[in-house]
Amino acid sequence: VQFSKFTEPMQRCLREAANGPKDDYVVSSAHFRIVNGKPTANPRYLQVRTDFGNLRATHIAEVAARLRRRAPAGMPAHFPVNGVLPGRRNNPPDHFPDGTPIRPLAVYNPLHYQELPELFMDFITSVTGRSPSTTGAGSEGSLTKGPFNALTYVADLNATLVGWILTGYGGFSSAAGYIGRCKVDHDISLLVPELWCRMSEKERDPAFLIEQGYLERVDDIEFSGKLVHASRLGYRITAGFVHHFMGRIFNSASEVFDEAMLRPESQDFAMYVDGVNNIAEAQAKAAEGYIADGSIKDACPPLQAVLYCMARGKTPDGLTIHAPEVRKLFTRESLLASSWYKERLATKQRMDMMRLRRIIKSLQEFAAEPANKVAAQRLGVDARLKAAEAELAEVSQASYLDRLVGTVGGEPTLEQIEGQRQHA
Repeated sequence: VQFSKFTEPMQRCLREAANGPKDDYVVSSAHFRIVNGKPTANPRYLQVRTDFGNLRATHIAEVAARLRRRAPAGMPAHFPVNGVLPGRRNNPPDHFPDGTPIRPLAVYNPLHYQELPELFMDFITSVTGRSPSTTGAGSEGSLTKGPFNALTYVADLNATLVGWILTGYGGFSSAAGYIGRCKVDHDISLLVPELWCRMSEKERDPAFLIEQGYLERVDDIEFSGKLVHASRLGYRITAGFVHHFMGRIFNSASEVFDEAMLRPESQDFAMYVDGVNNIAEAQAKAAEGYIADGSIKDACPPLQAVLYCMARGKTPDGLTIHAPEVRKLFTRESLLASSWYKERLATKQRMDMMRLRRIIKSLQEFAAEPANKVAAQRLGVDARLKAAEAELAEVSQASYLDRLVGTVGGEPTLEQIEGQRQHA
């Protein structure tokens, strides 16, 4: 990069470094970090903001959207994010520098869809392959994110699962790193947005893709007399998907996404089996933790079913993850009719009432202090107090529960914490 191409702040930084002590260091936005005398193997990816960098194309896209929506010039043009596809870091068999083996995870083809039971098995485990940015293969984020989350894992999972059931969101994910032994790095991750924006909402509907044969179910298999839980991989794209949709990007899509890419087991079947077993064993280990510490009792019924199936292969009632009774728990209709969801709504109402009472009490105490008279007028404490009292009256009505239908509600375990704050 020519020096004149840098921004003025970056130029100033580099000039100061050039004129400074020779044993000092500087960070350049155009160069990788130097680690142990050579460029790092873990560069940070910078993506160009085309909406800023290519204003003409951005304007044309907005005008085209307005014409299609028949939206007048004075009306805002909203472009909501309506597709979130997590990426998977996968690896073939590998080893650490000390020779410790790393088992394979590269069992996914470029794009998978999982129904909620299988998807949450993966979410709960959060297993990741080896990456230059992590200390090794294992449960991603367990040492870096967990300490900063004040909520229990079950509280987070309950709210997330309820939200996904209510919205009916499709659980698609893309492969990164490797597909079998084929190295793809982040190429698929970068390709997915280009593909997704060329598909209509109907074409992105999992039911449509399955019905048309664009997604195929991955079934359990038997290997050396033992069951391999390959069905936990969900559905994967087929040659028909490649021909119909990838052709919107590639001239010869089938040459890029051939049989080996679409069916990783065709590359090395033993490696594929070990990869699936690796995932299933990690899922069992993660779920056992929720049973051992007793937090599974705070999980909502569908989450409890998933955890037991991950850990023991079946629920306490003897149902597998494929049982219709278990699958029904993950439907919107079942959730809305359930007593546990109604309790979440009632919990939300009680928590809102406790929160508002705490606010009212604080405002009253603030206004009662003579020293706060001027500040109370400046802050409009009287108006705030009236607004809080009006909201409390509204929230306290039975009709408020009807307004909460369709929301994630409140987490019962957090209500206890809110109650403790109320009496502190």
